[in-house]
Amino acid sequence: MSLQKSVKSSGDRSEQADTTSICSSVTTQPDRHGFFGGAQYSPEPKRTVSPSTILKREQKWLRMLDNWEAFMSKNYKKVRERCRKGIPASVRPKAWLYLCGGQLLLEKHPNEYEELLQAPGDPKCMEDIRKDLHRQFPYHEMFIREEGLGQQELFSVLKAYSVLNPKVGYFQAQAPVAAFLLMHMPAVQAFWCLVSISDKYLSGYYNPGLEVLQRDGDILHALLRRTAPAVHRHLVKHKVEPVLYATEWFLCALTRTLPWDSLLRVWDCFLCEGVKVLFKAALVVLAGALGPAKVRKRACGLCETLEVLRHPPENILGEEYLVYHMQRLSLTEEDFEFEHQRQTARRRAMANRSRSIETSL
Repeated sequence: MSLQKSVKSSGDRSEQADTTSICSSVTTQPDRHGFFGGAQYSPEPKRTVSPSTILKREQKWLRMLDNWEAFMSKNYKKVRERCRKGIPASVRPKAWLYLCGGQLLLEKHPNEYEELLQAPGDPKCMEDIRKDLHRQFPYHEMFIREEGLGQQELFSVLKAYSVLNPKVGYFQAQAPVAAFLLMHMPAVQAFWCLVSISDKYLSGYYNPGLEVLQRDGDILHALLRRTAPAVHRHLVKHKVEPVLYATEWFLCALTRTLPWDSLLRVWDCFLCEGVKVLFKAALVVLAGALGPAKVRKRACGLCETLEVLRHPPENILGEEYLVYHMQRLSLTEEDFEFEHQRQTARRRAMANRSRSIETSL
């Protein structure tokens, strides 16, 4: 199966899961995140910290946002610490816009989004975008109506990006990322956040061939050998390559993988610390799903192992478990950098050998 087909089939599975879920639980009232049903529906009220603590955190974030450049240049560790605690919902949209650099892009190009929308766009990209609109969180209040305002804004954001970056055009995995952003901010802000995420955080992920994604799969495998050697041995034994289970995790930045509360917390850290947060989340999921010896014993082949990874236990995807174990991983910045350089050099050497063989033929 090609990487492109793998992404599409993963998206289809998510849509099927949503359909199954809403058929078994129909509601006329959205949950606290705006879902009427589907895999993300969570009617239970979230256990929260006290209102006074929330208020204090909101005030700290507002002060920080008012002095953003100073904090990011002189006190980044404080910003990171507050992101890891969780950004208050009331300031999350603005915080995300500032964290990812979307605000700077918006200020630098105040009229460009509207100008991009006036361009005709590539007909093939426009057709592909329209085909995918109904797939994106179809049971969320913003996207539940066919050709409603949410779907119209999603089309506009994806079209604008395809015009801005014709080399990439439209890549299917961008759609859930853009939809997720639109749930939290106006279209023009969501667009510039998508630009930053696509071109900086996930740089190269949406290029033809997906070589960067394959390299990062190798990095994930190497890091797993350090953090969960028994799980790594199991995957190697059954030839379970990262492309088979982690493609959607990385391309969609976990928007199709995690429960909503967990996703929000992971994105608070992702937009602050970068793509290594996706690696950490993936490592925790892998260790949690395949860590118990009895699970590995039952997953006695490639297909059985993939089934476990496609349906991890709910508890390991929970907000508290996931964030806690991500922060306890014994990995340093140097570990990530070492594996990045090693896998990049390894792939470069492989490419050079291939070229040498082709030349000799």
